[in-house]
Amino acid sequence: MISLTVNGTEHSVDVGSDMRLLWVLRDILGLTGTKFGCGMSLCGACTVHLDGEPVRSCVMPVSIAAGKKITTIEGLSTDGSHPLQQAWIAHQVPQCGYCQTGMIMSAAALLKKKPQPTDTDINESVTNICRCGTYTRIRAAIHTAAKKSGSNSGMKG
Repeated sequence: MISLTVNGTEHSVDVGSDMRLLWVLRDILGLTGTKFGCGMSLCGACTVHLDGEPVRSCVMPVSIAAGKKITTIEGLSTDGSHPLQQAWIAHQVPQCGYCQTGMIMSAAALLKKKPQPTDTDINESVTNICRCGTYTRIRAAIHTAAKKSGSNSGMKG
């Protein structure tokens, strides 16, 4: 059994230590907001926070996450009220939407470290791939969320 803390809730999962965290989150715990994209840590659709740091869950063995705090998109807010989620809607960021949960998770980690990021900060930190090419809207939404959150209030995860 492996003990995990996901979105503030303790879980014990009976899986192999080498099972990828992504599949534990999706298939065992039913948290399907985290997406499978490439399976090689390239696209970022699977991004979650591990002790506040963005990680690509598609390549991370669950054993590495044991004893650490895991935050998924479901853990940012239960009602979509997180400043990034609201900014994503306001700027109509999603087109297909597949990469968006990973984008938001990467952006949330950035805003926690840099509450008022520059475009360069965003470009260097949010390295997720969006096949629809909404990068301009993504940057605008991150700036809007940064203004709403002020001095990092409301920025969990």
